[in-house]
Amino acid sequence: MVVQKITLVLRMGVAACVVMAGVALPRTGTADTLADALVGAYTHSGLLQQNRALLRAADEDVAAAVATLKPVLSWSASLTQTYGTVRTASSVNSFNNDSLSAAVGLAASLVLYDFGSRAFRVEAAKETVLATREALIDIEQQVLLRAVQAYMGVIEASEFVALRENNVRLLTEEQRAANDRFEVGEVTRTDVALAQAQLAQARSGLAAARGQLISATEEYRNVVGRAPGRLRQPPGLPAIEDSVDAAKAIAVRRHPSMLSAQRQVAAADLLVQATAADMKPTISLTGRLTATESLSSSDFNRGGSVGLEAGQTIYQGGALSASNRQAQARADAQRGNLHVVRHAVQQDVGNAYATLTTVQAQLAASERQVRAARIAFRGIREEATLGARTTLDVLDAEQALLDAQSLQVSARASLYFAAYSILASTGRLTAKDLQLPVQIYDPTEYYNLVKDSPAKRSKEGQKLDRVLRALQKD
Repeated sequence: MVVQKITLVLRMGVAACVVMAGVALPRTGTADTLADALVGAYTHSGLLQQNRALLRAADEDVAAAVATLKPVLSWSASLTQTYGTVRTASSVNSFNNDSLSAAVGLAASLVLYDFGSRAFRVEAAKETVLATREALIDIEQQVLLRAVQAYMGVIEASEFVALRENNVRLLTEEQRAANDRFEVGEVTRTDVALAQAQLAQARSGLAAARGQLISATEEYRNVVGRAPGRLRQPPGLPAIEDSVDAAKAIAVRRHPSMLSAQRQVAAADLLVQATAADMKPTISLTGRLTATESLSSSDFNRGGSVGLEAGQTIYQGGALSASNRQAQARADAQRGNLHVVRHAVQQDVGNAYATLTTVQAQLAASERQVRAARIAFRGIREEATLGARTTLDVLDAEQALLDAQSLQVSARASLYFAAYSILASTGRLTAKDLQLPVQIYDPTEYYNLVKDSPAKRSKEGQKLDRVLRALQKD
């Protein structure tokens, strides 16, 4: 009897040590950091590649608009076979008028003045490019924030598995202890059944936790581009403003959604001016060179012309006026969108700070809860060895400690995500702001190659073709 009780106490002591040490044991060996995950997401993201390509497409809109300010040069050629019979009034006889002739023409035109219609469209295209650049930065923030969530998700799921494994080991010890006490007549069959039921529930929870870890691992692999190794807890929270109002002021000034909306307003205003100019005259310079050669005789005709042309659409069924009114309506819509975006950005900042404050309070409370639950569990275990507590009391105390530890793990993971969400809400969750060791994508590099609308066979055009081939290989 005494030996059995000593064995029972030793088992209970070992189980208590397991649950108190648990996942608090430090991990050893090399580990991936949050910065590694962010670098992987930045270089791996297909979403970023997709939107970079869309930005390059917007750059080409500038090239197309600039091309309308340049001369238009075209050529034409024709080969004509003429068949017929001719009879004049002074001749009774008729004769054949078959002939073969070739003609070549070269025409050039240049718009000299159109009241700024084309120039306004060039500037509008430039504003659209700048808006698209800001949209790309917003996509970058979303990619990096998702990487933070995936990183902390794997850590959270791993710690849940560790907690559940400790829980199963503890409850296995509890079941053995209950069997031992049942054999010596200290507990009833009900206590043994309770321990068995709790152990079965713990194994079910462990299976669920392992499933969540697999899902978190797949999310990490999708976002970062590789399977997670041993992940290290982030060393500290990123620097953020203490004041919500200060953070909102920063967000209004530099959040990419705000900057993009402002550029869209500017582009819409420029299009209003362009459509108004469309209703005014246009002055163009034209030039033509023509050469016609008869292949069936020695006849030829060569000549050229240079002239100024002016013209204006007087009536087109009201289409030009409708286009101008439509542009004004779209400009009003963009101003309304700017208003919406501004308040949405400010709300996101407020929500992010509220989440951070809530999670910080939850983490502090869970730490106190874990300490109290651990002390209570230890005391109830000791009392149970003396017969002052039942098996159910011990199981309840162990479950309370497990719940407290789970809350602590969740709160810790949520704390980092909330802090990085604040960075994203203020427009500072970028590879540049985080100083990630990556090659930062430069959107001006491609733009500078196409902004002057180079011809395909020009030196600049050939360089641009090489760049495009390199991008397609990537």
